[in-house]
Order: sequence, then structure tokens, then C-alpha cells
Amino acid sequence: MTEAQIKLKRTESLLLELIPAALGSLNDARLHKLDIIDVKCSRGRSDAKVYMHPSSYSQEEKNEFIKLLKNARPIVETYCMKNQGWFRSPSLTFEFDEQFEKVQNLEELFKKIAKE
Repeated sequence: MTEAQIKLKRTESLLLELIPAALGSLNDARLHKLDIIDVKCSRGRSDAKVYMHPSSYSQEEKNEFIKLLKNARPIVETYCMKNQGWFRSPSLTFEFDEQFEKVQNLEELFKKIAKE
């Protein structure tokens, strides 16, 4: 693993800890219950995608959360920047991780196959 890859993983790990803390410090209680499962930074660490667990939210609820997070994004970025003493924070993009649903569907298919 190169030094750049190590720095990238370290930044992702820090953001994975800082973002839930930042969301928890906001006044909107709806954002407190979001489960952040992964953060992926771009190679230059200028952008980061934040993946959330879709749980059992409807599409309407997911859209509402995304809208709330777009408004809260500058506050979360500032929190991360000040907490770590960074000159600038990665630009955050929030989205729900749809891989969980795909994995669950595959597991159900395998269970059906195993029964037959």
C-alpha cells in the first residue's frame, strides 16, 4: 500500500467517525438516527461520498433525508474541518447504499434454490 493510499484510508476512517458526530450535534433529530456505513474519498481527497444504511425507509423518506443532508452539508464539513484542524474539508455527497437491498434479494433467491 502506498503512502497516498494510506492517507486516503486514514481520511475515510476519520470522516466515518466525524460525520455521525457532526450529525448528532445538529438540532434536527431526524438526522441523528441515520446510520453511516461507509465513506469513499476521491483520489485527491477533495470529494467524499457518504453511504448510509437504507434501513426500511420509503423512497419518499430517503428523498427527504437527502434534501436535509444537502442543507446540513456545509455545517458537517465545517465541523470535520475544525475538529481535525484541516485547511479544507472534502466536499461531501450523501447517498443511500443500495447494495444491501441487492444482497438481500440475492440471499432470498439462494434460499429458494436451496429449498428446491
